[in-house]
Amino acid sequence: MASEFNLVGYVPPTYNTLRTTLLQKERIHVERLMDPIKTTWKEKGVTIVSDGWSDTQRRPLINFMAVTELGPMFIKAVNCEGNVKDKFFMTDLIKEVIMQVGPQNMVQVITDNALVCKAAGMLVEAQFPHIFWTPCVVHTLNLALKNICDPSHIESNKDAFIECHWITEVGDRALMIKNFILNHNMVATMFNNIAPLRLLGVAETRFASVIIMLKRIKLLKRSLERLVLSEEWSTFREYDQAKASLIRTAILDELWWDKIDYILEFTSPMYDMLRFADTDKPSLHLIYDMWDDMIEKVKSIIYRHERKELYEESSFYDVVYAILIDRWTKSSSPLHCLAHSLNPRYYSEAWLNGALGRQPPHQDVELSVERNKCIRRYFPDGEARKAVNAELARFSGQMDIFGSADSIEDRGTEDPKMWWLIHGASAPNLQKIALKLLGQPCSSSCCERNWSTYSFIHSVKRNKILPSRAEDLVYVHTNLRLLSRKSELYRKGETKLWDIGGDRFDPFDGAEELEIASLSLDEPEMEAMIIEDE
Repeated sequence: MASEFNLVGYVPPTYNTLRTTLLQKERIHVERLMDPIKTTWKEKGVTIVSDGWSDTQRRPLINFMAVTELGPMFIKAVNCEGNVKDKFFMTDLIKEVIMQVGPQNMVQVITDNALVCKAAGMLVEAQFPHIFWTPCVVHTLNLALKNICDPSHIESNKDAFIECHWITEVGDRALMIKNFILNHNMVATMFNNIAPLRLLGVAETRFASVIIMLKRIKLLKRSLERLVLSEEWSTFREYDQAKASLIRTAILDELWWDKIDYILEFTSPMYDMLRFADTDKPSLHLIYDMWDDMIEKVKSIIYRHERKELYEESSFYDVVYAILIDRWTKSSSPLHCLAHSLNPRYYSEAWLNGALGRQPPHQDVELSVERNKCIRRYFPDGEARKAVNAELARFSGQMDIFGSADSIEDRGTEDPKMWWLIHGASAPNLQKIALKLLGQPCSSSCCERNWSTYSFIHSVKRNKILPSRAEDLVYVHTNLRLLSRKSELYRKGETKLWDIGGDRFDPFDGAEELEIASLSLDEPEMEAMIIEDE
């Protein structure tokens, strides 16, 4: 600790100086350090992402971050205490950030799928036609998984309940086992002496919470079986014997374990896509294809499990497919279609021959309609739009310079942005749009992770910090993190992963609770580090 070293002649700053003058100077200093990133906004384009949270004093906060391919930059957190968070209030907040970033630099605004956010997004689009509101893909996938794993949320769809209620029953049994062990101290001690891993109490606010819980239960299968077959289990009498017998029967039920395996298998394409989208990596241009590919993988797994040919009927798959398509229909944006159309990979022979039924974007009617909506909004002037459409036709049809051997060969192998930098000079309008869209995210996950930083700073121990001062501290911490993660020192040396875990020193014993606010799925190797006593 720094406080343990006494430097002769050094007079440390006072408490008030640290939290006022020096903090403001540091924020100004960090703002200057961020200027080089801001100079790239016009060329690279910016996505504004936003999310809501409540601090330790239950004050509602909304944070905003500006994301480019260089990473997420914290803009501000707004204390909404005393305000009605309707669509007009949300629109005003978003517009303030747009004006701060510069409307000319903006590509899209990403929020979750809440109705008030969608309404605010429509109002923003009406005022800034070139800026798109895009629902968070991770939130969309999470809602789809919830509808599949707990169909009671879909009150109007009786077929979904009939086909999927068994998944709820499997999850409920896993929850019952977990709660029984963690709620009985002696049983928990017996289990911890046997198991190599802890049981996790996954918060419902975490994405894919049911899947994460079942994954951990599966990893602990042998330990759970050893527990209920042990001599200690049969001789211990302090807990409810009837409930203990029920738990033992449940754990030794091989059919139940088979159902867990099946759930994890057919949801794995959804979970994998969620993990991929739950990062800050540019992925807007990949989502359209990934969603189609995910559905095909889910279908293949379900049909293989049911031992059916792909042309046969499957009532279970029909329900899952309907849920996935419904969520995609509500959340897809014309921007996904334009970004997909500008990815050279989807015109290459390697991709087209990779699966049956694939076709290049310019031959897909539905995709073309949505793409043309984007182009009209970007180029409202008819003559300018004709020029862009001519460029798009040459690019899609591999005409002129786009038909060169190098251009065609590189479509399937080169990074999309690199391809446009190398081969796109003859289509300057399209190249400019492509270089922006190919560097944008598809989710607001960085805002979810930012609340983790906020909770480190505005914790229970420091619950009297004013929201404005907490915002300054988060601004400094988050943006220094963005800068430092570009350095080699972040991956090695004494400052390795300096921001992981914050200032928390809770012991890693007993039950653990994994929450979305603690760490997101983009850093799975760190999931075990950020935990809370349940």
